Amino acid sequence: MCAISTLATNESTETRVLELIERLKAAYPGAATALRHENPFQLLIATILSAQCTDERVNKVTPALFARFPDPASMKDAEVPELEELIRTTGFYHNKTKSLRGASRRIAEAFQGNVPSTMEELLTLPGVARKTANVVLGSGFGIAAGIVVDTHVHRLARRLGLTLGRTPGEVEQDLMKVVPRPEWILFAHLLIFHGRRICVARKPRCGICPVQDLCPSAPYFLSGKLPPWERAKSAKPAKRKKAAKAAKPKKAKKRSTAGKKGRRR
Repeated sequence: MCAISTLATNESTETRVLELIERLKAAYPGAATALRHENPFQLLIATILSAQCTDERVNKVTPALFARFPDPASMKDAEVPELEELIRTTGFYHNKTKSLRGASRRIAEAFQGNVPSTMEELLTLPGVARKTANVVLGSGFGIAAGIVVDTHVHRLARRLGLTLGRTPGEVEQDLMKVVPRPEWILFAHLLIFHGRRICVARKPRCGICPVQDLCPSAPYFLSGKLPPWERAKSAKPAKRKKAAKAAKPKKAKKRSTAGKKGRRR
C-alpha cells in the first residue's frame, strides 16, 4: 500500500484505515448491498435502476420485473411500453428502459446469456459505467476489481481524509492506494451503511460516531462549522447563484407620472 496525504492528521493514513475498517466492521456486521437479487443478472438490472433512485424503491419494483423478464433473452425483446410501466417509479424510465434492453441484448448476443465477469467486458454493456461494474463484480462475483464510489462513499472518503479527489474516479484511485485489496468490496458497503446512518450529508451525527477520533472532519462539525474541504464545495453553488443573479438584465424601473401630473396642474 502507499500512503496519501491526509487532510488534518499526522497519523499514517494506512494505520487509520485499518483501524477504521475494524471499527466499522464491529458497528455494521451485516454490511452488504441493499439491492435484492438472486444472480448477477438481477444485480446488474437492479443497479442500473438504482441511479437517482433509492434501493428501497428498486426493491419494490424488481420482483414484478424479474417475474416477467427473468433473464437477458426475455428482457432484450421486452416491449418498450410494458418495460417502462414496470420501472416507471424508479425515475428516468425512458433512458433506463433503453439501458435494460441494450444491456440484455449485448449479454445474450455477445456473452451467451451470461453476465460478463471482467471490468473491461462489463463496461461494453449499455448503461454500465465503472460504479455499476464494481457493484456487479464485487457483490455478484466476489471479484475486487475496484471500489464502488457512490454519493455516500464519495462524501465519507473526503470527510475521513482519505482523498482530496473531486470526481468518483479520483476518489476510487485514492482509496485503492490505502485500502487493502481484500477489503475493497466490504469497505464500500461499510461506508455506505455508515453514511446512511451516522455520517449523513447535512448534519452528521458525530457525537455518536464510532470513528469520530479517526475523522479530521469531526472537530469542525462538533463545533458547528463545516470542514474547509467541505466549505469550499458548498460555496460553489452560492457563487454560481450570485453570478447568475448579477448576469440577469435589470428591469427598467417605470418612471412615476405622479410628479409630472402634479407639475401640470
